[in-house]
Amino acid sequence: MWTAVVFVLICEEDDVAMDKKSSSTQIALGVGFVWFTSQFGGGFASGTQLYQYFINFGIWCLITPALAQLYQAVFQWYALRFAYDNKTANYRDFCDKFYGKFRFIFSNLYEAVYFMLILLSPSIAFATGGSTLNELTGIPYLACTAIVGVFIFGVSLCNTDMIRKAATMVSYILIIGVLCVFVPNIFAQWGSICDAVSQMMNGTLPVGSTESGSVGSALWYCNLYGAYHIASVGLYVQHAQKFTDKKQCFTSMLYGFFINAVIISLVAVGLLAVSMNPQLPEYSVYTLLFAQCGVASGVLAPMVSLLIIVGSVFSGVNMITGFVNRVVTGLEKREDSGTAASKHRMRTIVTALICTLATFSIAQFGLLPLVRKGYSYLGFACIIVIVIPFLIRMVMEAVGAVSNKVQE
Repeated sequence: MWTAVVFVLICEEDDVAMDKKSSSTQIALGVGFVWFTSQFGGGFASGTQLYQYFINFGIWCLITPALAQLYQAVFQWYALRFAYDNKTANYRDFCDKFYGKFRFIFSNLYEAVYFMLILLSPSIAFATGGSTLNELTGIPYLACTAIVGVFIFGVSLCNTDMIRKAATMVSYILIIGVLCVFVPNIFAQWGSICDAVSQMMNGTLPVGSTESGSVGSALWYCNLYGAYHIASVGLYVQHAQKFTDKKQCFTSMLYGFFINAVIISLVAVGLLAVSMNPQLPEYSVYTLLFAQCGVASGVLAPMVSLLIIVGSVFSGVNMITGFVNRVVTGLEKREDSGTAASKHRMRTIVTALICTLATFSIAQFGLLPLVRKGYSYLGFACIIVIVIPFLIRMVMEAVGAVSNKVQE
């Protein structure tokens, strides 16, 4: 009998351990998928972002997209680890502790950088979703961006747990969709891809490129791409409080790196099929041209349009919710729990609405100008405010000059 009791207890302990391990994996994977849905936004899904920062530089585009993911993974892991150790629930708390005695300068600079990101990234999500819906249905661009905006606003009112779970589900849909669109079309258009690679190896640059094609310029723009994406570290730190183990910081970024590196490399290779196509300048959504030139275009072109719209919506949602969380928690710090709870919902709605309307207005400038100019300026700002301070702190921590956990 005692043997049976012990066996039951061991089985129960094993079940609990397995449940905890499963939950831990789900949380880490969820954060990795938040990274994926944040990156798989307007500029990415349309192909314009990848074209601007990778394909424009010729043959180097075969390695720089994955290199940019590694760049992001390192900085985001470091930020998550710091947020976990110091229990920072929003990016202002994170910045104040991370920058320490320099927080008056750099915390406020990061506020400015994140505000630029909040205005730019959802605006591009609006512009991409609107452009795609416009090309797909013929509905006026303004009306299309308004439709996308309604979805972004509605989803952004959900809490971070729901958004993380939704990001996981949407990521599965996006990944499966990308594979369904790109894999068969890469095989079908393999001759065009090989021809483009051959021309690039001989020094020919893609249609419309004004770049030199040098390895230095390719790496610099790879750096810019990675830099402006790590502006969203403020988005990720709110999820670090859900981790139950510091190892999840690394695991989540490992999952995220693998997912993002595979998908971005696949899309970049696919876009090589149209990189020498003279029709390219006529399009603002390059992935649509890729789908239309391939197999089963009657089915896959609408599918890629749907993927672009869904990716755009969740990219906008991820950015807006990070900002809403910062504003609402900042206001609630000055109040007792009862007052804060009674006003929480209304504050969330008002902040999300203001942010959505602001980014909707900026989207009316159009997709290509926002991608070509906006992200480059943001990348420069991020190098100064995030990349350099992070690197300094990493070195100081490595030599034992500072600790990852800030003492109060």
